[in-house]
Amino acid sequence: MTENNENVTAKSKYTKEELEEFELIILEKLAKARVDLSLLTEAYTNNNEHDTNDTSPTFKVLEEGYSVLSKEENSRLAARQQKFITNLENALIRIENGTYGICRVTGKLISKERLRSVPHATLSIEAKLQQSPQRR
Repeated sequence: MTENNENVTAKSKYTKEELEEFELIILEKLAKARVDLSLLTEAYTNNNEHDTNDTSPTFKVLEEGYSVLSKEENSRLAARQQKFITNLENALIRIENGTYGICRVTGKLISKERLRSVPHATLSIEAKLQQSPQRR
């Protein structure tokens, strides 16, 4: 009877070794995401040292318009990157509390392939496909 309980447990959660593998993937992605966020934040907050103050007024207006657009885009990308970082950090918390890899809709294990490519996933492919028509 103990053996059956262990098999059920193994099917409802990932092993410690598997969780360590996922943790390494998450930590690598987190480090890269933080570097990317830093670059994006710098791009929209840093005043360019080579400003357009010395160019003609016509070019200055065009350049300032582009600069504002570029800063807005970098700001949006930085916000998205921050959300990604938060999701990765939450995945680390789920590893610690033993809920990592379990679909929040179906309660089944999310496939290893999905977690390797999207380590912060909280939905299985099955649940994600059921959700897709509602989002459109």
